[in-house]
Amino acid sequence: MTNDDRTSSFYDENAATYAVRDRSLPQRRLDAFLNALPAGASILELGCGGGQDAAYMIAQGFNVTAMDGSAEMARQAEKLLGKPVIVRKFEELEDDQAYDGIWAEASLLHVQRSDLPGIFNRVHKALKNGGIFHASFKAGDTEGYDSFGRYYNYLSADWLNDLLISTGWKEISLNETDGSGYDGKPTKWLRMRASKSIPSAT
Repeated sequence: MTNDDRTSSFYDENAATYAVRDRSLPQRRLDAFLNALPAGASILELGCGGGQDAAYMIAQGFNVTAMDGSAEMARQAEKLLGKPVIVRKFEELEDDQAYDGIWAEASLLHVQRSDLPGIFNRVHKALKNGGIFHASFKAGDTEGYDSFGRYYNYLSADWLNDLLISTGWKEISLNETDGSGYDGKPTKWLRMRASKSIPSAT
């Protein structure tokens, strides 16, 4: 979750219904992400929502830390996961080389564009060398709010690619797909995966 009050209020006020909404698990993307990690790897999920993705990763034998900026949403995820969920905003991520992978499916899309470089730097720091970062965004060129009052940064592939390069990411993969969101409207999605490079020996 971000520091945008309108977006935070939506998730706090609608946590119970949002957590159990009719949502298809992104199993194909999850499997591709998990297959790139060592068995039993440590994973941080940023913006875990109702906890379904974390539950799947845990069931596959991974060590998952779930985090959400909404205390109400975290409580919903805890019911599913049976374990504590960290309540922390993206801007408060302070981990240092703690995770093999970071999963941020449809969560960082609420970060103000001007704040994304700092968030990406925090994610980079939180990963171990060689770690994998997955995130997805709604594609577009103009930031703004949806009909529920939620802020979206609406990124283009070129904009995101430039950001990833400038914040030190390697092995960058970007693709756009058609889909929808909570509002049920047709949506262009921008998916990314990148890695934290292993420094060469000196």
